Amino acid sequence: MNVTQLKILLAKNGAIVALILLVIVFTMLNPRFVQPGNLITIVLSMAEVGIIAIPLAYLVMSGSIDLSVGSVASLGSVVCGMVATGSGSIWLGILAGTAAGVVTGLVTGILVEHLRLNPLVVTLGLLNVWAGLALFLTNGRTITGLPADSRAVAGFALFGVVPLPMLLLLIVTVAAWWVLNYRPFGRQLLAAGGNQRAAFLMGINVRSVRLRLFVLTGVAAAFAGALMTLKLQAGSPTTGQGLEFSALTVVLLGGVAVAGGAGRISGVIAGLLFVGVLRNGLVILGVSQFLQTMIVGLTLVVAISLDETLQRVLKSAWNSLAKQRTAQKTAEPEDADTGASADTDAPAPVRS
Repeated sequence: MNVTQLKILLAKNGAIVALILLVIVFTMLNPRFVQPGNLITIVLSMAEVGIIAIPLAYLVMSGSIDLSVGSVASLGSVVCGMVATGSGSIWLGILAGTAAGVVTGLVTGILVEHLRLNPLVVTLGLLNVWAGLALFLTNGRTITGLPADSRAVAGFALFGVVPLPMLLLLIVTVAAWWVLNYRPFGRQLLAAGGNQRAAFLMGINVRSVRLRLFVLTGVAAAFAGALMTLKLQAGSPTTGQGLEFSALTVVLLGGVAVAGGAGRISGVIAGLLFVGVLRNGLVILGVSQFLQTMIVGLTLVVAISLDETLQRVLKSAWNSLAKQRTAQKTAEPEDADTGASADTDAPAPVRS
């Protein structure tokens, strides 16, 4: 492996390398960090964020963004709590909460893709709209008194080992990886983010692709809110506050290009674990919660800066590798001609 190939490898796997280094640092500072119980705690604490971040990564790859996912999660939590307590069924509550995400996703998608409004401005406004709706529906109060079966659902663990949030995160991750790498829709969303005009000429309906992604992101956010209702055994209108920031941090740390057109699910998961490890490690080290918020914020700034730097490094490395391969292919015919001349000029073998 030459230097150019090493640069490409590091640029494509920056989040994974950063995660490994962070784990090593925290383990050296406190050996308790790598205990199995603590590692499970890290994943559980980030499960809802991951369920939101993966479809949000799809949306960013396609060249758009949604900043309202935190408020959609709050709305999903509230609707889940209201329907569950009213009907006596937690399953109906989860279904209704998730359905709220379909509505919010459709509204966002129509405003952005059909009315051609700026997604940053629209979703920033809708962040307040959905948060206000969640507060209005509950009058600012937390919904309690969930059905008895909600505790059993919240405590479910596959084979008694894999908790429900971790299992759902695993399912979402595998499904997203499969779609991005092996389904036409994965290629379409990357093409839409890479070059919208080229995607259109290829016959891809960019607006339709992004509309579906807005709905998918809304559904994931609302479903995550319903999961938080299960975890907390209460539906709160503020339960999703700040989730949009956490999810976007994970996406950008995971190497998803801000301009769209590039990204990998493995990178997003590495970004998710990086944020979880960072928060957990700071808690174990006794760092103030206020400083934790500041450090995570600085991490986002660094992630955006590194994203632009890595994209330039990756582009330069690919160009260098292409030049090297072109030079090798040009040299091969010359070597072949030289070899042929040598064979012609060589004396015939002496036979006994």
